[in-house]
This record gives sequence, C-alpha cells and structure tokens, in this order.
Amino acid sequence: MLHYEFMQNAFLASGVVAVLSGLVGWFLVLRGQSFAGHALSHIGFAGATGAALVGLTPFMGMTLSAVAAGLVLGWEAEGDLRANPASANHRDSVIGLVLAASLGLGLLFLQWQHIPVSSTTALLFGNVLGVNHATLCLLFLLAGLCLFGLCFLTRPLLFASLDPDLAAAKGVRLRLVSCGFMSLVALVTAICSETTGILLVFSLLIGPAAACCVWALLHGRGWLALPCWH
Repeated sequence: MLHYEFMQNAFLASGVVAVLSGLVGWFLVLRGQSFAGHALSHIGFAGATGAALVGLTPFMGMTLSAVAAGLVLGWEAEGDLRANPASANHRDSVIGLVLAASLGLGLLFLQWQHIPVSSTTALLFGNVLGVNHATLCLLFLLAGLCLFGLCFLTRPLLFASLDPDLAAAKGVRLRLVSCGFMSLVALVTAICSETTGILLVFSLLIGPAAACCVWALLHGRGWLALPCWH
C-alpha cells in the first residue's frame, strides 16, 4: 500500500502530527491548560468556517483564529493567575462558554454557506487520506516552525510551569512565555486538525501525555511524571 502516493502522504502527515502532539501535549498537561487546548480547536473550527464564508481557505482561517485566541488566552490566564491564584475556576468557566459559542458559530457559518454535510464531517473528523503534496509541504514547514519555537521556549517554559514565582524573580517574562506557548498550541492544533479533525485534536494532545504520566509513576521515572506531581 506504500506504493500509492496518497498513502505515503497519509503516513508522513500522521508522523508530523504524532511528534508535535506528543511534545506540546506534555507541556499542556504540565501547565494544567488541557481545557484551554480543547477550546482552541473549537475556536479554530469557527475560524475555518468563517474563512470559507468570505472566500479564504479553511486552514488559513483556522490557523489565524486559533493563534489569535491562543495569544488572548495566554495573556489573560497568566495575568489572572498571578493576581489571584483562585481565579482558575472562573477562567475555566469562561473558556467553556467560549468553546460552546465557537462551535455554534461554526455551525451557523456552515448553514449560511449551504454546503453539503460531508464538508462538515471533513472539518470535524479530518481526512488523513486526502492530504495532498502541497498540504504535506505546508505541514512540514509549520511543524519545523513549531519545533524551533518549542526549542527556544523549553527552558523558560519548564521553569515558569514548575515554579512561576521563582521564575518571575529570576527575570522570566511569564506573560510572554505563556503567550508564546499558547500560540504554539494553536498552531499545532491547526496542523493536527488537517488529519484528525477538530473534535479529535484534544484527545491526541492530552491522551498520550496523560498516559506517559501514569506509566512514569508506575515505573519510577520521575522526570516523566512531572505533570502528575504538578
């Protein structure tokens, strides 16, 4: 089956998604921002359908809307938690409302376009066998950008995640790190949505990282179990 080009593209795209979701998902679990990552995929869905409504590509709309939402979530979340650590519940409530509203807007935009139901299925659940060569090249380019950004952010991000007060005292700009990381999460969400769809991105980002934590605790690998300790 690997003699067919569409199967080669599917495996390569899935490999890109696997690497990105594993690395970024671990930091999402570590920072306790799993729900925010879930919201970004739904906001991206609204952006994709809205972009199609005005004549742009769905991927462009998804990427732009998710990155913009990631910047807002990173800025507001870091500011709220630094000012009042008990505001996490309020933040989750706001994210839940935005999540539901984004999904509703996405469906509304689809109704305005009068497109077949199959288009909705492709956005929600993806189509790994439909990845063409141009899309694959774009995924590799964006994946390289994400990996470069993650390498640049790894040390301050890990420091800010484990001990934000000490990190701030050492001069780490917490809001800048938070906004940069959430922008990376948004970009990875858009990349993964091309193969897995909007609804499955959350499971792909969080599931392996959470399983890694459990495995690490059972086998005494403390550095992998950091998210569980946190």
